[in-house]
Parts: sequence; C-alpha cells; structure tokens
Amino acid sequence: MFVPSQKSPPDLKGFTLIMPVVAVGNVGQLAVDLIISTFNMDRVGHIHTDCLIPMAGSNPYSTGKEDADGVHTAAEVYISRGMKLAVLQIRSPVIQVQKTKKFRQVLVSWMKASGFSRTIVLSSSQAYQRDDRQLQGSPLRYLVTPSMLKLSEGALKELGWLEMEKVQAFPGVTDGNSEPRLYIPGGGITKGLYTDSCAEDLPLAVLLLFCSEGDNIPDAFTIINHLNSWLHLLDYPVSRFVKQHVFHKLVSAFVQFNIQEITPKCMLMVNMADSFL
Repeated sequence: MFVPSQKSPPDLKGFTLIMPVVAVGNVGQLAVDLIISTFNMDRVGHIHTDCLIPMAGSNPYSTGKEDADGVHTAAEVYISRGMKLAVLQIRSPVIQVQKTKKFRQVLVSWMKASGFSRTIVLSSSQAYQRDDRQLQGSPLRYLVTPSMLKLSEGALKELGWLEMEKVQAFPGVTDGNSEPRLYIPGGGITKGLYTDSCAEDLPLAVLLLFCSEGDNIPDAFTIINHLNSWLHLLDYPVSRFVKQHVFHKLVSAFVQFNIQEITPKCMLMVNMADSFL
C-alpha cells in the first residue's frame, strides 16, 4: 500500500517509474541512489508492506543537519515533477518464499493504480552462471513486456542492446522436449515481476547487468550509463552523476528494529555492506 507523505497523494499519471530489484551486488539500488542524489528528488511517500525485512533510519541523502531529520524506511518513493520521473527505492530484501508473490502483487497493483507511462526495473544477475552466448559482448541485457515493446521498439533497435537469452534447463544435456527458459540467477524477484507485468499488460522494461559480489559501484555507473543513453536524463557525461557520500552513509543510516531476529538480519546487513563500500 502506498502511503503519501502529505495529506493528498501525488498525481503520478504519465510519469516514468524507475525501480531496483534487490539482486546480486545491489547494482539496481546503487544506481537508483545515484538518480535520487543527482536530481535532488523529493520524497513523496513510502510503500507500507510486511513483505520486506523492516528497516528504519536517518536520511541517507542528507547534506547537513537541516535535512537530516525524519525517519526513512525500506521502500520509499521519490519524484522529480519537472522531469515527470518517479523512483521507488527498495532498501531491504523481500522475505523469501512466504512473501515474494505478495510483494510482486503489491508493486503491480500500485503501478496500475498510479498510471505510470512506463516502468523500468534495474537489476543484476550472477556473472558466473552465464552460458556460452552470454559470455560474448556487453554484460547488459534487457527484457520488455509486449506493451512496452510497442512503445519503445524503435529506440531499443537503435540502441543495439542484447535481449536476455533463454537457456536450457540443463545445459549440455540433449533433450528434444525441453523448452528454453528465462533464467536470472541472483536476480531476486526480477523474473516474477516481469512475468506478472506481461500478464497484466503493463509497459515494463528490465535492464540487468551480469556481475559478481564485491565493489559494485562501477557496475552501478555502467547500468546508469545505458539507462541514460535511452532516457537522456543528462545531456553531459554520465560520470557527472552525483556520487557524493551516499554509498558510505547507506550502510550506517539504516538500523533494523525487529529485535527478535536481530542476529540473522545483522548478518544480512554485513553481506549487503560488502557491496556498498
């Protein structure tokens, strides 16, 4: 459920939505932080859900004491009215198995109700699980729903990106009856969200990068560079996106408040911190 920061909810009809998926290397989340920081976007609300590991903390984008107040949570919405751009930042993983499908339904329902003109999901996938075809060329891949293809087919052809390949369920095993499948290891809810959007006829695209855990800040700049070549968010080089001190603040800014499960969640935060710093 979307909860606005003000009494009246913002009118997001016709906006472009950019959102990450919590995936290997946290590439999508890092990229979204760059967007929010660069365009000094305004927070207009949050997604209230029991599907994410609860987190709360101070403003990760504050530049001083004057904007450091307030509590920020696991899924927040930012907008730039002039650009007609909305961003959903997701800061904690989905509670696996039990809540994955429900969270996808929450997102799809909100996207439909908001009337976004298109949604772009930033994600990633395990580099070590690529097949032979995926080892060639750029590490970037994309997916689009049929309704998104109608809107952007020409632009995508001009960009020359590679569509995410379908692979055999058991590579190297010959089986004439097996159909290639869409496989995004380490991609979190990416595949499910894409499939749900196809079923709901939503205009959605997925940009994902093959990567490994480690210092993933360069990966964030890479995927932002590709996104900028499509949306033209900036007219100057993408290296000018504001990195500031956001990546270093994010790890310390958010403190989980579910004390009963603090130990396993602290271990999860340590693993996430490896990607941020």
